[in-house]
Amino acid sequence: MADIGTGLVALAAAGAIGISAIAAALAEKAIGTAAVGAMAEKEELFGKGLILTVIPETLVIFGLVIAILILNLAGA
Repeated sequence: MADIGTGLVALAAAGAIGISAIAAALAEKAIGTAAVGAMAEKEELFGKGLILTVIPETLVIFGLVIAILILNLAGA
């Protein structure tokens, strides 16, 4: 049976991914609406809007890396 420490480590790893995913979603929402508004006025801004929309997804990758580090350090 798992002890309380194992549960807290799993909760910390889940929090790292969950909070970073929520932050990325909020950032992508704001950037996405601005990018669509800019593309409505000038179609040549599509590439820049696409790049700026994808950048917040790196937050989730960082959260995943932190979660993996938490799980690896707790197992050691």
